[in-house]
Amino acid sequence: MSNPAATPTWLDRTFPIKPGVTNSIPKQRAVASVTLTTATCIVVANMVGTGVFTSLGFQVADLPSGFVILSLWVLGGVVALGGALSYAELAAALPRSGGEYHFLSRIFHPALGFLAGWTSATVGFAAPIALSAMAFGTYAKGLAPGVSPLALSLVLVWGTTAVHFSGLQRGSAFQNWFTFLKVVLILAFITAGFLVHATPSISFVPARHDLHLMTGSAFAISLVYVMYSYSGWNASTYIVNEIRDPVRNVPRSVCTGTLVVLVLYVALNAAFLRTTPIHTLAGQLEVGLLAGRQIFGTAGGQAVAALICLGLVSSVSSMVWIGPRVTVAMGEDLPGLALLATKSRNGAPHVALIVQALIATGLLLTGTFQGVLVYIQVALILFSALTVLGVIVLRIREPALPRPYRTWGYPVTPLLFLVVSAFMIFYTVQTMPWQSLAGLATIMAGLLVYFFTGGTAAVRTQP
Repeated sequence: MSNPAATPTWLDRTFPIKPGVTNSIPKQRAVASVTLTTATCIVVANMVGTGVFTSLGFQVADLPSGFVILSLWVLGGVVALGGALSYAELAAALPRSGGEYHFLSRIFHPALGFLAGWTSATVGFAAPIALSAMAFGTYAKGLAPGVSPLALSLVLVWGTTAVHFSGLQRGSAFQNWFTFLKVVLILAFITAGFLVHATPSISFVPARHDLHLMTGSAFAISLVYVMYSYSGWNASTYIVNEIRDPVRNVPRSVCTGTLVVLVLYVALNAAFLRTTPIHTLAGQLEVGLLAGRQIFGTAGGQAVAALICLGLVSSVSSMVWIGPRVTVAMGEDLPGLALLATKSRNGAPHVALIVQALIATGLLLTGTFQGVLVYIQVALILFSALTVLGVIVLRIREPALPRPYRTWGYPVTPLLFLVVSAFMIFYTVQTMPWQSLAGLATIMAGLLVYFFTGGTAAVRTQP
């Protein structure tokens, strides 16, 4: 009888680890408890938020073709997968928590890495947490009348923080169950959308005029918003130290999670378009609620609201989990931030968790989180693009660097991501020039913090 453990799975064939190629992993990683399943759940939870339930209404107004819209979401998923495949190579070759902070410090310069980490540690995660928490409060208000949406938002932020404060084991279980529940409910929604009797008002069959739509400005602009919905595909690279066998499991988690979300997004949008008349969707923000009423009747709105609330719990939980790991990595490297790297007896980065929750709370109480998101959007896209560019830079500069996993489709894969990222930066700066410049100026101010906190200290690198 063959040994099941020796039988290669599709993951082994997709992410082959070359015999004899290993990286030195610090001892603390040997006791890491995050499994491949949990790491993948973090990626899925971080990607699936409210974007897929709200953006379709603005797409159908200018792209009245089911084939074109589904192609738009497929293309967005392919680009996101290109980023995931590129990050997978870096995570396997340079395994350490911290995401862009670690990668950019190692590949380009510690100061550039610090700017990426500074953005993530201050508002890069806190602002999306605040936005998701406020959306949770808004949707949950219909399920709990009389309760303040702000109060519900604060309960979500501090409740998920308390869960992750209790340690990796409970945090992993919480993340797994809520992500699993979210995926199951989305699949149930999709299934109902295809089983219910409906006469689609839009065609999914390619038509002659579709090529014109796919090469127009409306398609390009819609792609920007689709890519925002796919953001989060790099989530597990922030917690490399906590993942079992990170050289294998980080590449698998980012790529598997991105593929899962791609399938969910395409199927969900197809269900929306199949059940809800295009004139009802056009220009509307609450697409999910409209489709829910078409599928489930008058109670459909509440059903979809409950689905979105559950989804937002897992999204906030994933960001609460991974955000402080950037802060910890910075605290390990910079003497002036050493306090942020301290951990409790159960291994939770308690100081970083509290700091992040306080920033998110401040953004919620002042209502400034949406403005912050606009300010930092260009910087976040830029740091991701520079990280993907780092794959090409390392291939040229350090060809002998052990690479247990190599980016599939290189160099086309990273170049596709870079081209789309360049367009997104151009579009964002063009439409919001002053906000973009203000955001970049704010991020550059982080250089002062870098030098005052011991930024000239040596940055830890992998052997």
